[in-house]
Amino acid sequence: MPSFQFDAATHVAPPAPGREPLPRGMYEVMVIGSDIKQTQAGTGHFIELTLQVAAGEYAGRRLWDRLNVSNPNKQAEEIAKRALQGLCLAVGVNNLTETEQLHDKPLLAEIDIDRKDQSRNRVMGYASTSAAATTAPAAWPAAAPSPSARPAGRPWERK
Repeated sequence: MPSFQFDAATHVAPPAPGREPLPRGMYEVMVIGSDIKQTQAGTGHFIELTLQVAAGEYAGRRLWDRLNVSNPNKQAEEIAKRALQGLCLAVGVNNLTETEQLHDKPLLAEIDIDRKDQSRNRVMGYASTSAAATTAPAAWPAAAPSPSARPAGRPWERK
């Protein structure tokens, strides 16, 4: 049997990361998970995306977005397809056949506080990281990165 020693009585754990919503702004993120699920009513399907903040003070924090790509409410469906189009264009995927094509590619996500539930964030839109230099300063307040919290390089640049 492998040997291991750990004294739980004297171990001092760092404080757990906060679960409050991220401040409104633009964040560099990556899609790290996706799934297609049936709606609760059983009348349509949505793409559930897991996003992870890739840089700055909130690096490592996760966000979720749900895109109702098949819904009896055509307005909800159109809003979701417009968001999906923005996401696809931001990561350079013109013909999406599998949601995994969106994974592990850097992009910007505009994040706001959900107006219905102030304890949650809401993804408002997606943009290419190359759009940051021309669009973000004029259109969106940028998330303030903390130099001490910045990891040694972006996850997709690490070897």
